[in-house]
Amino acid sequence: MGTLRDLQYALQEKIEELRQRDALIDELELELDQKDELIQRLQNELDKYRSVIKPATQQVHKQNELHDQQRTKRQAISAEPTAFDIQDLSHVTLPFYPKSPQSKDLIKEAILDNDFMKNLELSQIQEIVDCMYPVEYGKDSCIIKEGDVGSLVYVMEDGKVEVTKENLKLCTMGPGKVFGELAILYNCTRTATVKTLTNVKLWAIDRQCFQTIMMRTGLIKHTEYMDFLKSVPTFHDLQEDILSKLADVLEEVCALPLCCTGMKARRLKAHSR
Repeated sequence: MGTLRDLQYALQEKIEELRQRDALIDELELELDQKDELIQRLQNELDKYRSVIKPATQQVHKQNELHDQQRTKRQAISAEPTAFDIQDLSHVTLPFYPKSPQSKDLIKEAILDNDFMKNLELSQIQEIVDCMYPVEYGKDSCIIKEGDVGSLVYVMEDGKVEVTKENLKLCTMGPGKVFGELAILYNCTRTATVKTLTNVKLWAIDRQCFQTIMMRTGLIKHTEYMDFLKSVPTFHDLQEDILSKLADVLEEVCALPLCCTGMKARRLKAHSR
């Protein structure tokens, strides 16, 4: 009987050991899934970051050989073609809608809290804030319908909305949230439906205005970088298309002594081509 009890005890220990191993495996698998999800999310954010803030400067260089004119730039945010150049955009007058300081702060904080828009430059965010106009919806209204072509991005100032996809509830949103941005950034159809749960007050900006802000900032910055590179003696003999490629990868950095004097340094960042 002692031997039987010993065997039963040993079996119980083995079962407990297996349970612990199974629990450890479950924990490791969960951690692995979380890390995979984090990697994917970071990769998506990186792709979206590049598409939002990278200057629209990747026009086909063959146009320089075919046309002896200033080359136009392609906007990186949207697949829509554009023929704007810096001269065109510098004369565009953007709309301005007055807002209270509280509304301005709310819109700015909402943009900075949004994964797809938080890496915009502060000057771009300020222009977006200025261009947004007020919109109101009553309770049980449909603001965005899944599958529709979108042309507006919204910031919620007051009220509550419900977000659904394929009739499944995803979440509810309240003041200080951005929604509808994917259709503006990527020229795609609406990915979800947004309906009001209460009366809501929103701020909105249309795609054309948004893209004008993005393109103008990118083109102005590219022009500034080109002028800067042309002023560097080392680059005097470089061709225009080479300077343009350098301008594409030029980035501004602040060193503390320079920042204290309100100055910025520029550096070339190595990119694989």
